[in-house]
Amino acid sequence: MQHTRTQKFTRLAVGVGAGAVLALAAPLAASAHVTVTPDQVDAGGWSYLTFRAPTESDTASTTKLEFHLPKDTPFTHVSYQPVAGWTAEVSEETLPEPVDVLGNEVAEAPTEVVYTAEDGGIEPGQVQMFTLSVGPVADTGSIVIPVTQTYSDGTVVEWAATPEQLEEDDTLDPAPVLWVNDAPPADDHHGASGGHDDEQGAAAGAGTAEAAGSTNGVTLGLSIAALVIAAGGVLLGAVALSRSRRAAE
Repeated sequence: MQHTRTQKFTRLAVGVGAGAVLALAAPLAASAHVTVTPDQVDAGGWSYLTFRAPTESDTASTTKLEFHLPKDTPFTHVSYQPVAGWTAEVSEETLPEPVDVLGNEVAEAPTEVVYTAEDGGIEPGQVQMFTLSVGPVADTGSIVIPVTQTYSDGTVVEWAATPEQLEEDDTLDPAPVLWVNDAPPADDHHGASGGHDDEQGAAAGAGTAEAAGSTNGVTLGLSIAALVIAAGGVLLGAVALSRSRRAAE
């Protein structure tokens, strides 16, 4: 009878530990989406924008990412940082109508950056960073940058929902948003201001964003490790309790 009770207690301990890990993993999986850092910059400045693209599929890899740049508040200059194992191309086109950007009439601008994997792409459980240098930033409230993510099995995910659309339906896939004059929503976690006068200043901003992302990753890893260790402690406690009871008998 005592052995049976011990087995039940051990199974309960294991279940508690596993449940705790799943409770942590579930919101992490649900919150995984394409994001941009920093997500708030200064009007008139130049900035390095680092997009974080995770693969959410358990069986397919991300093989293509298309960044759709704004046509109503265009960037007059866009360049990309090469990523090993990927090719990249910046496309320019004539805008539907000329746009005034900081006192200059712009009739043609970069409208899309496409990264295509040469090898395996971003495999399940992996994440990849893609960095663009853009500018000058238009004097506007915010800039939505939709992203199309294509998987090796043909699945296509459109990260295109605007903040207004998300207010009505939070199940939509959100587009990365670059906040300029408007403040991001209270629950947004945004980086430091990204306005820069030149490419060198922009590169410094990119380094800061990358360091922040690394810190967040370390913190998350330590949290998960602590949770796993705690679950193991519960299990070891159950085993020790079983042995002590047998010794007493």
